Amino acid sequence: MNETRPEMHPTISTFARHDGCLHVGGVPLTRLADRVGQTPFFVYDRSLLNRRIQALRTHLPDEVALHYAIKANPMPAVVQHLAGLVDGFDVASGLELKTALDTPMPAEHIGFAGPGKSVEELAQAVAADVVIEVESLGEIGRIAELARRQRLRPRIAIRVNPDFELKGAGMRMGGGPRQFGIDAEQVPQAMIVVAHSDLEFIGFHIFAGSQNLRSDILQQVQEQTIDLAIALSQHASAPVRYLNIGGGFGIPYFTSDTPLDVHSVGKNLGRLIRERLRPALPEARVIMELGRYVVGEAGLYVTRIIDRKVSRGQIFLVTDGGLHHQLAASGNFGQLIRRNYPVAIGNRMDQPEKEKVSIVGCLCTPLDLLADREYLPTAEVGDLIVVFQSGAYGLTASPVNFLSHPLPPEILV
Repeated sequence: MNETRPEMHPTISTFARHDGCLHVGGVPLTRLADRVGQTPFFVYDRSLLNRRIQALRTHLPDEVALHYAIKANPMPAVVQHLAGLVDGFDVASGLELKTALDTPMPAEHIGFAGPGKSVEELAQAVAADVVIEVESLGEIGRIAELARRQRLRPRIAIRVNPDFELKGAGMRMGGGPRQFGIDAEQVPQAMIVVAHSDLEFIGFHIFAGSQNLRSDILQQVQEQTIDLAIALSQHASAPVRYLNIGGGFGIPYFTSDTPLDVHSVGKNLGRLIRERLRPALPEARVIMELGRYVVGEAGLYVTRIIDRKVSRGQIFLVTDGGLHHQLAASGNFGQLIRRNYPVAIGNRMDQPEKEKVSIVGCLCTPLDLLADREYLPTAEVGDLIVVFQSGAYGLTASPVNFLSHPLPPEILV
């Protein structure tokens, strides 16, 4: 009797399929591979990006400004597309800043965060007149000196390391000792430094963590974030007009994951803004910064089977891709216990899952494992392996120079 997987990951059914072939942006996967001219490659579906932004607009309060965190996927075509859909961008490097400034997005709607901004990057940010989210007292001094040289008065927001954390987050960005932001108890001192500098203080950036699927935890953290902003505003020399509350919205990577209930998060956030924030900080523009949640489920990594082999009873499908392009799917980007990302044979979507296989890449390391003992249709050399949830932290979060293989193309359809 053939064994099958107990359930299908919900994202697999998000993409259409016809005649056994997965479609992306209305185009068959096999045709896309011919169009690109090679494998492996990344492909992003603009219709899924549109649907995700539309859903966020539906569930989040109208007064929340939606920013895209470019770090999740800085492909210029993706950023250009999102420039017409979101209210702002968040960048974390000089190159990301250049990418954002190449779009129609106004500079005043771009925020620049990051704990290690170089003097050159800070000079870029001051000259571009974007919001600089400062991470230390030293950085405040460097910005003030650059402002004097350029004869400009940059707008800054203080990034706060809160005294709470986002429990259950894939990455915790606040709470305890962190390289991110100024500890909440040190913010009053930072406000004094800002008040004596020729800098325009506009507000705070408070981001506790990312990749969370628990709506109740997100609601609690948003409440703590707003309360902290209100408390810190008592030390401000100017009204708070800018409040970046981060994001933290996660996406389901594994079949055991339950998708985030965005409706309940948005409903509660609306209540918090109405009942707590507006009476205390009437001028504050609330910003929600999302990256992975916007692009993660809209992307695929596509790689071709170049060999099929059996080793002591275990079937291995060897591909022309691997962890050098998709480190996260290999389990080497933060997984404590390795689990498979959702995968499929993209040109055999109508066939039963008959055999248990391991999908490995072309690198000379046992770490190059894209799926371990996964039930899939019987696959042959030339078939296309698809790794779902590849729209965020794929190519740019991977060791692309490892073993000197060529870079995979990225396309938006």
